[in-house]
Amino acid sequence: MRLAFIAVAVIVFLAVSLGVGRWLTADNAERDKVTALLRAQARGDMAGMLHELDACSGGCRARVRANAARLRRAGRLQIAAYDSSTSHALGADTGQTRVVWKTPSTLTVVQCVTVKRTGNPIRGIGIELLGISGPIPRESAC
Repeated sequence: MRLAFIAVAVIVFLAVSLGVGRWLTADNAERDKVTALLRAQARGDMAGMLHELDACSGGCRARVRANAARLRRAGRLQIAAYDSSTSHALGADTGQTRVVWKTPSTLTVVQCVTVKRTGNPIRGIGIELLGISGPIPRESAC
């Protein structure tokens, strides 16, 4: 009986650890996707931005085109602040991520990225980027 209890406890512990690991990995995956989007934008790469965005059409495409032209910057992208409203979501969620970024020779730019999370820690979590704003005032919220 004692051995069976220990075996069940170990299995439960491993299952919970796997779920927590997937849950924490989703935050990294979101940040990586947002960073790739901003790098493409800083290069002035509209096609690269559209590749990172899921289901971007109409007004979204026009904003991407304008951002790629207006926010092109030389140098390595640096994230100064990252505030995700979907961070640590246990299930499906959609919200805004406020990102403050710059390159070594420029002032900061503040933008909002619409992020959609799907799934859950057991089945796996998917990350989609649905849109990106133009620059907003430095102290503004999304």
